[in-house]
Amino acid sequence: MSTSNTEALIVDSRLTRRFAALRVENRAALVTYVMAGDPDPETSRELLERLPAAGADIIELGMPFSDPMADGVAIQRAGQRALANGQTLARTLEMARDFRKRDDETPIVLMGYLNPIQRFGEDRFLQAAADAGVDGLILVDLPPEHGASLTAKARDLGLARIPLVAPTTPPERLSALLAQGDGFVYRIAFNGVTGSRRPDIADSLDESLIELKRRSPLPVAVGFGVRDGETAAAVARIADAVVVGSALVERLAESGLEGALGLTRELAESIDGARRGES
Repeated sequence: MSTSNTEALIVDSRLTRRFAALRVENRAALVTYVMAGDPDPETSRELLERLPAAGADIIELGMPFSDPMADGVAIQRAGQRALANGQTLARTLEMARDFRKRDDETPIVLMGYLNPIQRFGEDRFLQAAADAGVDGLILVDLPPEHGASLTAKARDLGLARIPLVAPTTPPERLSALLAQGDGFVYRIAFNGVTGSRRPDIADSLDESLIELKRRSPLPVAVGFGVRDGETAAAVARIADAVVVGSALVERLAESGLEGALGLTRELAESIDGARRGES
């Protein structure tokens, strides 16, 4: 990574401070994904507010979209429920803003697709997200070839553009993704959609994570397929963060708010016990 790209990174933010604190503690972050407005606005708001106390270090807040390309059945259904309940991008930003009034430390990352942002207005969205206290963006369908302008605007507002890296990402494309990256790198564990079941996902990650860390100063988070404490602990031993989404969305749908918070606590305990690099 070139010096100019490194200098362009956001060097002081809730994300950088959270990862710095976790390095001191020698543990990986638990990144929890929830869909804004699912299963209803009230429950979604309460879950968002209670996740940090249950052990979430970073929260990904999903922006509902009718035609997602990378999401499995659980998150697709969550998005459909949210949209049916009237969840809009404006209401999602309002959720983030209300959360930030009560919690000024836990990073929030918005995750979703470009279409709702384009309809809202790109510049308007970026300013509203920054004003709401959002810390970063994961935009699944924004390729690096078309992302430079949005990345520059986001960085000017202190919003991290978090790159998604797949196992099949070629070296030249990886360079472009990392050049536009801030906050952390989201390493997709395997080719597929969210919620796919692969209990052995940690087994093939070591070498690729070493390569990512060689090429970028950013922390590396691993997601897609982490569904239980055992898998979370295995990933936490080699990665800087563990992302859990579909399993939480499913638990919320099946067992309600307390069920989702209970799973969050279980995952946090497993990650805390893993201690990166220890057997």
